[in-house]
Amino acid sequence: MTDKQAAIVVGVGPGLGFALVKRFARAGMAVALAARAKQHLDQLLQQEPVEGARAYACDATDQGSVGRLFEEAGKDLGAPELVVFNAGAFEPGSVLDIAPADFERCWRVGCFAGFLVGQAAARRMLKAGRGTIIFTGATAALRGGANFANLAVPKFGLRALAQTMARELGPKGIHIGHVVIDGQIRSERYQHLAAGRGPDALLDPDAIAETYYHLHTQPRIAWTLELDLRPWVEKF
Repeated sequence: MTDKQAAIVVGVGPGLGFALVKRFARAGMAVALAARAKQHLDQLLQQEPVEGARAYACDATDQGSVGRLFEEAGKDLGAPELVVFNAGAFEPGSVLDIAPADFERCWRVGCFAGFLVGQAAARRMLKAGRGTIIFTGATAALRGGANFANLAVPKFGLRALAQTMARELGPKGIHIGHVVIDGQIRSERYQHLAAGRGPDALLDPDAIAETYYHLHTQPRIAWTLELDLRPWVEKF
């Protein structure tokens, strides 16, 4: 166990998830990276080592796996002061064609897993009477679009979870945040979307991470529950 504040980021990939890990570590925190495939996290840390960061395998849709993550990270790093749920799954398709199993899987990853992670985090933070839990949302949390049922339904539910937790846990010292990501995040996968639109057409993951850390450091007399982020050139 370290003397540093501990953070847990669930749903880490090479984009926003890893940017969050680096930002929290730069602030002097000990950070647990969690994803279903630990080998991918190990590769990220081999390519770009982050002081104070440790990788853990976690299936966020499984209560036992989430519990083990918090137990192991708690022993290694200490009780978490900051937890981010950043997992999600999406397969576009018409509501006429979506396979029920695919719909359920997207909901389990995007919403049910958020409940499991949020519950595990809150139970530990209540003992200290403080902490921050942040959920990564999307524009789909505010309005459902054609062929986006597999994303909108989980994101609507995740937003409702964040609102409920904020009202229940805020008075007990736990800050809940829900961040609406309105746009595509810059990555190799989406870099082609910037063609012809300029470099500012995609959200910068490091800039998003800065906002997440700001939410964690807000004084409790002026907490933010929800905010939305988009490139300045985005029309909305």
